[in-house]
Amino acid sequence: MKRTTIFADEYLLDDVKNLARQKNTSVAEVVREALERYVAENRPAVGTSLSFVGIGEGTDATVAERHEELLWQK
Repeated sequence: MKRTTIFADEYLLDDVKNLARQKNTSVAEVVREALERYVAENRPAVGTSLSFVGIGEGTDATVAERHEELLWQK
C-alpha cells in the first residue's frame, strides 16, 4: 500500500469521518473502499479499444506530422 494526499471539501471529509465512526473503521478504509468501488464501476470493459487505436493505419505520409490534430479530433 502507498500513502497519498487528497484534497476534498470540508463537508465531504466530515461525512467520511462520520461514516468511518458509524462503521467503526478508519477514514482511510472508507476512502479505499470508495475508490475501489468508483474505479470498478468506471473501468472500461475488457476488450474495449481506445478511440485512437489504428488512427495511423494507411498510406497517408503526413500522419506523423499531423499526429496532434488526429489524436484530438472528435
